[in-house]
Amino acid sequence: MSVRIAPSILSADFAALGRDVAMVAAAGADWIHVDVMDGRFVPNISIGVPVVAALARVSPVPLDVHLMIVEPETYVDAFVQAGAASVSVHVEATDHLHRLVHRIRELGARPGVAINPATPLETLTEIAADLDIVILMSVNPGFGGQAFIERSYDRLRRLRDLLDRQGSAAVITVDGGVDPARAEAVVEAGGDVLVAGNAVFGAADPTAAMAALRAAGARGWQARGSR
Repeated sequence: MSVRIAPSILSADFAALGRDVAMVAAAGADWIHVDVMDGRFVPNISIGVPVVAALARVSPVPLDVHLMIVEPETYVDAFVQAGAASVSVHVEATDHLHRLVHRIRELGARPGVAINPATPLETLTEIAADLDIVILMSVNPGFGGQAFIERSYDRLRRLRDLLDRQGSAAVITVDGGVDPARAEAVVEAGGDVLVAGNAVFGAADPTAAMAALRAAGARGWQARGSR
C-alpha cells in the first residue's frame, strides 16, 4: 500500500463542485473527502445528503464522508444510500459508537471514527479492531485553512501503536493543515491518507499541488518502511 490523497471539497468552489472533483480525480486523487457540518457539533455549516448524492453521480473515485454532526446515527443510512463509500463519525458525537460503526458496515460502507485534538486516544481502544478508518484531526474541526497542530505528530505515533496493539487494520487519515511541506513527516509518523483542502484547491496549480503531496508522502512512506 502507498499513501493516499483525499482532497477535501470544503475548500473547493461550491458553484462548480463537479468540475473541481473531476479535476482532482484526473490529477490522481484516491478519495474525495466530504466534510458534513451541522453548525452544532462544529461552528460551521457545510453540505448534506443531496450534495453527496449529486457528487456520487459524477465522481470517478470513492466519496469519503466525514460527519461532523450531532446524532450521526440519525443520518448514516441516508449518506450511504446517497453514495458514500466510507462514513466516519466522531467519537465525541455519539453514545453508541460500537452500534453505529457496525451499522455503517451493514449498510455496505467502510466505517470510520474521527477524533478531535483534545480527545484521549484511549477512547478508541475498544473499537479499534472494528474500524477501517481512523481520522486523526490535526486541527480543531469546523473550518478549512487552519494551521497544523504540532503535537499531532506525537499523537500519530501513539495512534499507530494503539492500532497495532489492538490488531486493527484501519488506515489513519490525517485531516487539517496538511500540505506538501508537512506530508512527508505526517506519513513517516503514521499517516496513511492525507486530507488536503486549501493546500490543493487554494493552490495556483492544484494538479501540481497534488503531485507534490504524493511525492512528499512517498518519501515519508519510504522512511517509515525503513525503520
